[in-house]
Amino acid sequence: MNAPKSPAVTAANWPYPRFIAHRGAGKLAPENTLAAFRLGASFGYRMFEFDVKLSADGKPILMHDATLDRTTSGAGRVDGLTLGELAQLDAGAWHSPGYAGEAVATLAAIARYTQANGLHSNIEIKPVPGREAQTGAAVALDAQVLWRDAAVPPLLSSFSEEALAAARQAVPDLPRALLVDALPVDWLERARALGCVALDANYRVLDAQLIAAAHAAGLRVLSYTVNDPERAAQLLGWGLDGLITDGIDVIAPVE
Repeated sequence: MNAPKSPAVTAANWPYPRFIAHRGAGKLAPENTLAAFRLGASFGYRMFEFDVKLSADGKPILMHDATLDRTTSGAGRVDGLTLGELAQLDAGAWHSPGYAGEAVATLAAIARYTQANGLHSNIEIKPVPGREAQTGAAVALDAQVLWRDAAVPPLLSSFSEEALAAARQAVPDLPRALLVDALPVDWLERARALGCVALDANYRVLDAQLIAAAHAAGLRVLSYTVNDPERAAQLLGWGLDGLITDGIDVIAPVE
C-alpha cells in the first residue's frame, strides 16, 4: 500500500525548521558529506542545505564547485567523471586528517540518512555551467522518487532560474525557492513566475520591510549564510523563516 500523499508545501503550510545547517555542518566537517550531516545533527540541527549537481552519467551527487580540485582528491570538472569514478575519490582529507577517506555523497545516500533520522532537506540545484535545465529536471525527478514516502518533501532552491523552471516542469509538486545574492527589482515577479513558495536571499539584502513584503505576497523567506548570533537574532526577530548557517556551534537551533 502506498503512503498517503502529504499536503502540498505552501507559505501557509510550512513544515520546515527555522535553523538550517549549511552544507551539513558548516566548516566543522568536510562540506556536503555524510560525515558533515552526522556532525550537524549532533548539534541539534534538523534541516540541512546542500549542493547537488550531476556526474558524467547523470547521477546526482553533492558538490558545491564545478570542479573537483578544492574538496576532493580529483581534478577537473565534476561532470567529467562517472558516479563510479567519483566514488573512488577522497572527499574528506582536504578538510582534516580525521576525515580522510570520506566518500563523495550521493543524493540517494543523503535521502536515506535524513529520512531515517527525521531530518529535513534543502537541495540547492547547483548545475555545472551549461547543464542548467538538465540538472534541474534530473534532480527534481530523483528527489521525487527518493522522498516518495516522506511526510515532508525536500525544498528545492537554485540561483539558476533555468534550473528551477526545469525542476518545476519535471515535478511541479516539489516546493521551490528562488536564490538571490543581489536582490533584483523584480524579485517577486521572478519568484511567482517559477511557482516558488520562498525567497532565499543573501542576509545582507534583507530587512524587516522586505521580509514583511514577501510574507504579504505569500512567500516565506530564508537567508544565507548567517554566522553571527546577533545578526541571526535580528533576522529572526524580523520574521525570517529559515536561517542557513555555518555557525552550528555558536547558533543554537532553538525552534
